Amino acid sequence: MTASGVGLHSGVQVSIRLTPSVAGKGVVFVRTDLDGFEIPASWQHVAKVSYATSLMRQGVLLSTTEHLLSVLRALGIDNVRVEIDNLEVPILDGSARPFAELLARAGVKRQRRRRRYMRILKHVDVRDGNKRISIEPGDAFEVVCETLYPHPLVGAQRLEMAVTPEAYLAGIAPARTFGFERDLDAMRDLGLIRGATLDSAVCFTDNGVLNEQGLRFPDEPCRHKLLDLIGDLALLGHAVIGRVVAERAGHAMHVAVVDRIVNDPGSYEIVTKG
Repeated sequence: MTASGVGLHSGVQVSIRLTPSVAGKGVVFVRTDLDGFEIPASWQHVAKVSYATSLMRQGVLLSTTEHLLSVLRALGIDNVRVEIDNLEVPILDGSARPFAELLARAGVKRQRRRRRYMRILKHVDVRDGNKRISIEPGDAFEVVCETLYPHPLVGAQRLEMAVTPEAYLAGIAPARTFGFERDLDAMRDLGLIRGATLDSAVCFTDNGVLNEQGLRFPDEPCRHKLLDLIGDLALLGHAVIGRVVAERAGHAMHVAVVDRIVNDPGSYEIVTKG
């Protein structure tokens, strides 16, 4: 499957092509503009986690990976070669739905090797003031996401779900990235959101939204944060069996709990099923 668009923060034109990879290889980004340089989608290569999750290997950067990784993980697609010809994954409409639709049209190749899972064995917790993310043992991949934004259309939101392909496609994949009009100038001054438009993000004014068609869900911000969470947890390299609770967390805390898990071998075990 192929897709083209612009990078949300860089504004660069970029195209990607996804093809099946060998069993056990995982998700690997391949910079075709740099002689096929490979960057595995792994916690070992996390570079930046402010406003997006970026990977870097040997000085080569790849930005805004979370939406694509989210849909791949939620749909159970483990081994993928992602050819990309610039430094940022295209934002498309700001959600994971375009990637999901492209994958549905392309189809999925089933591999003979049994799927490996990371089963959480004990409670792991990361806190930063009133922000928290934790993961604990469970029977499936379950997530709870709580957000709080001081806006009349947002406020406090909470979503809890077992992550299945069906639930993800219906309730999470369509949720778009978002921002607040009052923050736009400051973000542009930081060199961010150069590729953002109302076709690729929700923009909240002080009392409403600039997007003519409004929100896709009343709690779209919370749903998008859950989308990001799934994408960042994909950096563990395996589908997770456990329950995750994220309270006002973001990319930095998502990656922090990933780091905490992989550096405590007693917190998980790798099991095979299917």
